[in-house]
Amino acid sequence: MGFSLLELLLVLSLVAVLGSLGVGSMSPGGAALTAVQGELRASLEQAILLARTRGRDVRVVLGGPGPGDIQPLVLPLGVRWGLPPGMPSPPRIPGAAQARMIGWAHACSIVTPRHTAEANVWFLTDGRDGVCLRLNDEARITLLRRRHGASRWRKV
Repeated sequence: MGFSLLELLLVLSLVAVLGSLGVGSMSPGGAALTAVQGELRASLEQAILLARTRGRDVRVVLGGPGPGDIQPLVLPLGVRWGLPPGMPSPPRIPGAAQARMIGWAHACSIVTPRHTAEANVWFLTDGRDGVCLRLNDEARITLLRRRHGASRWRKV
């Protein structure tokens, strides 16, 4: 017993329709934004370790002007600094008003070997979702993400 050509074409067309519906519902920049949020965290962790290892302050410039002691982020296609219009800032994040537009509250942060830092906040978006990374005075990293249509920011 085999399949007729008509049955095969019917099954393949059904698979194509279901596949196109699945691809259309996916956020095209979601994977790129997820990769960048990992790079953000890794860059700050690298700066903290570098400051301890060197025994001196490390300059962190992830996207702003000026030289830093670690490599700045190279953003993939479709990801940019800032937040999409209409997306609210996370609650209780100092410096969020300036960072909403340009992507960071301060162009440069300093991380010290004593595990302290100049607090800063960075925002990235793919046009739909948003990522917020905050470095506080004690060099603690908080990473938040808000997906399009979600009611609040969630820790990552």
